[in-house]
Amino acid sequence: MKHILITIAAVSLVGCAPTLIHAKSGKYEVLVYGATPAGVCASVAAAREGASVALLSPYDYVGGVLSGGLSLSDGNQCVRQLMGGLFVEFYQRIHKHYRDAGVTLNWEIDLTKYNKWTNEPHVAEKVFNDMLKEAGVDVFLEHRLTGVTKESTRIVMLNTSKGMLHAEQFIDATYEGDLMAAAKVSYALGRESKKQYGESLAGHQFPKKAVIIEPFNAAGKPLPLLTGDSLGEDKGDGKIMTYSFRVVISTDPNNRLPIPEPANYDPARFELVRRYVKANPKVAGSMVSIDEYPLPGRKVDLNNGIGRQISSGLVGASWAWPEATYMEREKIWEAHKQYTLELIWFLKTDSGVPEGVRRKFATYGLAKDEFGKHGGWPPALYVREGRRMIGEHVLTQHDVRTNARKKDSIGISSFPIDSHDCQRVPTADGRGWINEGTIFPKRINGNHHGHPYQVPYRSLTPKRSECVNLLVPVCLSSSHVALSSIRVEPTWMMLGHSAGVAAAMASKAKVDVQKLPYNQLKKRLKKQNQVIEFPTDYVINEELKAAGK
Repeated sequence: MKHILITIAAVSLVGCAPTLIHAKSGKYEVLVYGATPAGVCASVAAAREGASVALLSPYDYVGGVLSGGLSLSDGNQCVRQLMGGLFVEFYQRIHKHYRDAGVTLNWEIDLTKYNKWTNEPHVAEKVFNDMLKEAGVDVFLEHRLTGVTKESTRIVMLNTSKGMLHAEQFIDATYEGDLMAAAKVSYALGRESKKQYGESLAGHQFPKKAVIIEPFNAAGKPLPLLTGDSLGEDKGDGKIMTYSFRVVISTDPNNRLPIPEPANYDPARFELVRRYVKANPKVAGSMVSIDEYPLPGRKVDLNNGIGRQISSGLVGASWAWPEATYMEREKIWEAHKQYTLELIWFLKTDSGVPEGVRRKFATYGLAKDEFGKHGGWPPALYVREGRRMIGEHVLTQHDVRTNARKKDSIGISSFPIDSHDCQRVPTADGRGWINEGTIFPKRINGNHHGHPYQVPYRSLTPKRSECVNLLVPVCLSSSHVALSSIRVEPTWMMLGHSAGVAAAMASKAKVDVQKLPYNQLKKRLKKQNQVIEFPTDYVINEELKAAGK
């Protein structure tokens, strides 16, 4: 059979010939690329099914953004009783860690309550590593994908910066969809038009009011922090939502690293902000700021404020990330770090900023006991959206809002549809500027959570004509609008869990992932406390619609 070597453009290639990395058994039954929380769950789940498993991370740690800064669980905005499996086990282990250490938390593991689950990032990383070690997963750090070898529609080998690995089944758990792209699986990037899937929330979105302040400099060019000079046509585009860092700061003076003046700081970069603050002094502290979430250990998790006009997200800088090489991503990562440091410095020191805001930001300091290898700075950029597979079933707004039931459910998602800004441009008349692409959280029935819906197994499988031994639980088959609900770690962890079980079963049965008997998969998932069905007494979307609620 003809062997096809496919080289991926989204990674940096090494000059020397790679060496073969042998599993204990000769090759792995399941290989997971991407040590995100979904990747960890997929690896652990597959190993617990008896499969030999390798987990590869392109970085020097496991746990993705949960080990890299995000510490207020997005499960706080999901229907608790519809969550289960390894996601719940992860937080049970976190709770036990604190209890064993004599730390009293202000939350408990109770799926009937909506207290806020929080933790410190280093605790998340420890728990992930414990779960992997206990399951017997072989973990390979700093292995960056360089290509795949395929035989027809089957991946047989992964080529990395440090060697090659053989496997029977593969899982792409990256935030970007690097493995599926390397395997020539169809995908989408950016936003669809409203017409493509009939989605009202697709295309351009303007929930934020325009800011009527001069957006141009003396030469008539857009000020820094604008993404362009015009909006463009509303027909879908390559723009994706804003990335940011989840910076962890300490409120304990004994555990605080100062945030110094950034190198090459140019206050002119923030002229747009300065003009806004001058014109709106009463809202400067709310519309130009960063969201703050209290954590154990006298720490705070900082997040880009979706409702703010200016926050820690560098609008427009994310567009190139999904298809960039790893070297290019490092530059984009540094650009986001520079912007975040400069924004904090500006809000801390600039005379144009109200005194109360300056005092607040002057108290910011990085947590000394977090991210030691990275000087207290979070290693993970919050990649909210990457490539999206075009697989056997494309999830859309209709699946999220009105078509909740699926015959092949492998998990239930209930996070609100929620997209951060995609661009910031001058208004059509040139008198101001506007943040576009925001989708404020779409919740159900006045609750904090979104509309619950079943995620089908078919959304994790590529088209059979393209690849038969790959599952994609993170960059799954969905529209931009649907991904705006799916895109949180609780959902990805549950889908990763299901993907791991499915991959192990497909390896054992020697069947294509598309041909795996769903009833057998369903049985295994339910035994592992994965919630894949609505309780008989649970009222879901279409029933609410029929009742006129």
